[in-house]
Amino acid sequence: MTPPQNTHAQHGLPQSLARTIGQRTTGPGDFETSIPGLSFFRREAPAPPTVCMVEPSIVLVAQGAKQMWVGGDAYPYGTTRFLITSLNLPANSEVLEASPDAPCLGLCFRFDLRLLAELIAQGGLPLRRDKPVETGVGLGEATHAILEPFARLVDLLDEPQAIPVLAPLVQREIHYRLLTSDQAARLRQLASVDSQGHRIAKAIDWLKLNYAAPLRIDELAARVQMSTPTFHHHFRQLSAMSPLQYQKWLRLSEAKRMMLNEHLDVSSAAFKVGYESPSQFSREYSRLFGVPPKRDIATLRAQASGM
Repeated sequence: MTPPQNTHAQHGLPQSLARTIGQRTTGPGDFETSIPGLSFFRREAPAPPTVCMVEPSIVLVAQGAKQMWVGGDAYPYGTTRFLITSLNLPANSEVLEASPDAPCLGLCFRFDLRLLAELIAQGGLPLRRDKPVETGVGLGEATHAILEPFARLVDLLDEPQAIPVLAPLVQREIHYRLLTSDQAARLRQLASVDSQGHRIAKAIDWLKLNYAAPLRIDELAARVQMSTPTFHHHFRQLSAMSPLQYQKWLRLSEAKRMMLNEHLDVSSAAFKVGYESPSQFSREYSRLFGVPPKRDIATLRAQASGM
């Protein structure tokens, strides 16, 4: 007697994931789930690049196609390739294929750096001869071994009582599968304490907490135990920005959040994130977001209220 086939195997893993994500997303947007680190997204029309911050994570598209822009380089991905980032990266996210009838559907899964480090320290991972990692973002092949545990993790949303027990086990498997994938070198660099990538990640963590303070590159380099030239080189190589450009991006993004959510005026937001000149702030804001801050916030508020 032939055993019953797995539902995911019958219908294909991307199609199965797309069906589940489609049922759990009510309209265009991003949706947190009850599983820590797992969120869904749904887009119903192509969209030009939008400024965003990408956390260390994997992004899987179950239906449609997207593209991430980092430092002028495009990373297109869809149902056969996943996007992976090993740093908090300023980027631009673009929707390539989506419609109301066939929305772009997918998931984002944030990495647990402690779990990655634990799996690496445990040993037993196959040795891969990968090229040295030169950027904090890459594309990997969405194999059955990668997709299958994600399908099981998503299925756990139908069993809320099982999530605390089973989700950590599946999440551990996902980290293991990624450490044996074609993107293993990128994750090893993220999790290995002595790596340049880990040190740059620590510098970025410091910048995120201290974005309003004056930035002294030599002091930040010393903080992560790197010489200033080496620090500057690896920071730009991995993030596609200089440390000063990264700080500026953080300041402008935080000011946008303050104006939108805390109803600060342009000058107050500018001073709060470290700018001494509101006019300089407005110029740099326009350069990053494409429109002056006052008009941008007014447009976003109108969109949010459905006008």
